[in-house]
Amino acid sequence: MTPTLDQLHEFRTATDAPLFSGLPGDVAVSFEFFPPKSAKMEEQLWDAVTQLAPLGPSFVSVTYGAGGSTRERTHATVARIIGEAQLPAAAHLTCVAASKAEIREVAEQYWEAGVRHIVALRGDAGEPGAPFTPHPEGYASAAELVAGLKAIADFDISVAAYPETHPDAVSPQDDIDNLKRKLDAGATRAISQFFFSPETFFAFRDKCAAAGIDAPILPGILPVTNVAQARKFAAACGAAIPAWMDGLFEGLDEQPAARQLVAATVAAELCRRLYAGGVRDFHFYTLNRPELAYAICHLLGKRPVGDKA
Repeated sequence: MTPTLDQLHEFRTATDAPLFSGLPGDVAVSFEFFPPKSAKMEEQLWDAVTQLAPLGPSFVSVTYGAGGSTRERTHATVARIIGEAQLPAAAHLTCVAASKAEIREVAEQYWEAGVRHIVALRGDAGEPGAPFTPHPEGYASAAELVAGLKAIADFDISVAAYPETHPDAVSPQDDIDNLKRKLDAGATRAISQFFFSPETFFAFRDKCAAAGIDAPILPGILPVTNVAQARKFAAACGAAIPAWMDGLFEGLDEQPAARQLVAATVAAELCRRLYAGGVRDFHFYTLNRPELAYAICHLLGKRPVGDKA
């Protein structure tokens, strides 16, 4: 893709001036949380929601365990975010271990609770390396799930995209074709799995455009404070963790504050380079820790709604 004049200006700005100076805050942001497993975790989650709410996110999403393992907590969390925080909340829904009738029941409950946005995922088997096996009376793919949800109610639907290719895909092009099927089935946007190189996202975006995909693709940003944990996440979704990241975090196991600063710096630089390439919509995997996402949004010029400072 040939750089535009705006992007060339951004490149010069990013290299000739302090990286984050003068950004106008013309970005949209969204945040992902996971449902709490205990009362203490519920308190932590609610603290994260209330800290990030002033930034006026486009939406926040709450993940969903396979086979209903966190189904009730997801529902309760989403309903509370809509009712108390007054934020547009999206609920995750997967095909795993659920019949079409069960998914209809959950989707109808969400609609009744005021949920209008679903993140529709095929989901994984749960065991690393285990193949996905559809429920005999369920949906066999995310594209089928999207079509089924659209037949239930007029949900706004987001789906997953994999810049470094889903591990189950036959090929990178097959994975992009599958993304197109999900969007053609009625999804509005795609949210990417996390990645650590802006070039990875730009190359993927170009390939999607070449395949006729014109829906928004939001880059998923994971601020990493624990490389071992990130490596486990990456193995499950086909993402690559660069070797230099190990070096940056080496020696910081007992230095949580320093680890946070390094994590924010790495993720903020990634976002700044994405911004220079024209990205204006960012999705943050918060792991229910709001500080890093808030700091990165601030560096990108995002300020609390109504704050003119």
